Amino acid sequence: MVDKNLYNVLKERGLLYQSTDEQLLKERLESGEPIVLYEGTDPSINSLHLGHCIPFCILRRFQKAGHKVIVLMGGATACIGDPSGKSQMRGMLTKEEVQKNMEAIKKTLHIFLDFEGENPAIIVNNADWFKGYDYIDFLRDIGVHFNVNQMLAKDLYAKRLAEGGLTFFEMGYMLMQAYDFVYLNRKYGCTLQYGGADQWGNIVAGVELQRKLNFAEGTDVSLIGATNPLLITPAGIKMGKTERGAIWLDKDKISAYDFYQGIYQTPDPCVEMMFALFTDIPMQEVRDMIKKDIVNAKKVLSYEITKFVRGEKDAQEAQRMSENLFSQGGDDAPVFEVNKAETPINICDLLVKCKFCNSKSEARRLIEGGGISFDGEKVSDFNQNILKSGLLKKGKKNFIKVEIK
Repeated sequence: MVDKNLYNVLKERGLLYQSTDEQLLKERLESGEPIVLYEGTDPSINSLHLGHCIPFCILRRFQKAGHKVIVLMGGATACIGDPSGKSQMRGMLTKEEVQKNMEAIKKTLHIFLDFEGENPAIIVNNADWFKGYDYIDFLRDIGVHFNVNQMLAKDLYAKRLAEGGLTFFEMGYMLMQAYDFVYLNRKYGCTLQYGGADQWGNIVAGVELQRKLNFAEGTDVSLIGATNPLLITPAGIKMGKTERGAIWLDKDKISAYDFYQGIYQTPDPCVEMMFALFTDIPMQEVRDMIKKDIVNAKKVLSYEITKFVRGEKDAQEAQRMSENLFSQGGDDAPVFEVNKAETPINICDLLVKCKFCNSKSEARRLIEGGGISFDGEKVSDFNQNILKSGLLKKGKKNFIKVEIK
């Protein structure tokens, strides 16, 4: 059974930013017939942080509404690297590295999607159809439909052209992603590609490629591209990272407390969109909550996302620890262990080691600004050495218990 109200949900929650044919998308989503859609992800790292998961949250809504969801792993495209918005070429990964990253990411996707039951999501790898596709044949079949002048005019190449120069190697990325869409339509009947707004140029390329193939081959296939808005902080940084590092989904990479606190640090202008993406709380209720008390809204957001990603037990524990820190002086702060053989340890070195700071220069700036305290006393000396266990505090929100063992 397909939920015909999905289009209205996407619009009401601000999750539909652009579409190549929004009216056709609306008609298909309201028809009561299931559609097949996909979202692509390049396994360029071995874990996902919260910012990577925005499209998966949207795929989840489609699956829950009764539509067929495909996750495309870019086993082939990751070997090139998407040049979108980049000022220099991405580092090249080996095929072995890409494969290891894919296996690690697959374990995380079950948080968002159901891979069993009556309507299971499926994972595909574009290396499977590019392997064995003769280079000359690919250029004759696909490359002939791409105009280089038009490609270079697209925003996604702007930084590479302005700052680093674009390689022919990277230009192949758009052709490959466009062909992915065509291939998935032919094999699975996929008619919709969803992705982040920064992928608009690549998504449109797939829609346009099918239109040209319709003309060349006498077919009549209508593909639709759609994007979600990017979650950008007021400083112009994509969400998913905090001062202390990335908000990883992998439990081995981050504690429940740090995960919770990472969400709690969401800038005020981004709170509404985070609720829209990661929760099912009605948007009017969200807006009323934010208007009434933004601090409480952040606490609700942190709890709900931690529960969704890590489970209710972790959410309750992280919430309890956070409340304890603010009200009782930090008895339940996360622990950072220092080997006794490393003591005495310089305060700046300690701040970098526990990831409160990214560099010693940042640590010095924080100390100068009075933003660091240890065991309740402000740190004012860059050369101060830590000799004993105690509570290290950064600003008003970040605490960690240093234990020397």
